[in-house]
Amino acid sequence: MMKRIVVKVGSNVLTREDGTLDITRMSALTDQVAQLHKAGKEVILVSSGAVASGRSEICPSEALDDVSSRQLYSAVGQVKLINRYYDLFHSHGIVCGQVLTTKDSLSRPGQYENQQHCIEVMLQCGVIPIINENDTISLTELMFTDNDELSGTMARMMGADILVILSAIDGMYDGDPSDPASRLIPEIHQDAAGNIEACITEGRSSAGRGGMKTKCGVALSVSAAGIPVVIANGRREGILMEVLNGGNVPCTRFVPTKISK
Repeated sequence: MMKRIVVKVGSNVLTREDGTLDITRMSALTDQVAQLHKAGKEVILVSSGAVASGRSEICPSEALDDVSSRQLYSAVGQVKLINRYYDLFHSHGIVCGQVLTTKDSLSRPGQYENQQHCIEVMLQCGVIPIINENDTISLTELMFTDNDELSGTMARMMGADILVILSAIDGMYDGDPSDPASRLIPEIHQDAAGNIEACITEGRSSAGRGGMKTKCGVALSVSAAGIPVVIANGRREGILMEVLNGGNVPCTRFVPTKISK
């Protein structure tokens, strides 16, 4: 029985082409998380979108390097993002809380346990944790590859029963997803990892900094730890509920190598 669920939502799910937040999509996903919450599930939401939404709010008067622009956009965009989540969850009578973290802090024993304890307390008190990387203080060499990697870390750290990665496509394909001849791979086992990774394209999303190669690597690592992983299209209506209820929806499921909890 799935009790604790980590859901990662990518930037391309939450933003429009112009970089502004897609409030309709955010609302639909929030409705599903609220439904799970009210059903007694513990949901940890790993959400991208801060940098993309910040970029749509401010235009620097001078050119900035990658680190500076990321710090600026995330500082502005994170406020916008979390305020929107607050309003959406508040409409359901649910409290959410923000946890900003870094790869460096999660590699330090004392800080790792502190963050783990913080999230546990939030869940015990019925608060939905919304996790994101703190890009305002992260340097390039200390960043997670993207929030897919962060979501994998959270799933393992919090002993999740499942990790759901919501992207802008239906899952893993046996070729370029834009090629009509490519087919969606519905299920992946560890012994097929080499064949799967060989057919992944290197492309990245327009709003995020990761890609399907990172998602596959994270999914294989997490499923090897005994936690099932699903990659699905966050733009499909009702996708989260369909995936968790075992519905016949297009997605890729990574089968764990051992029984989780």
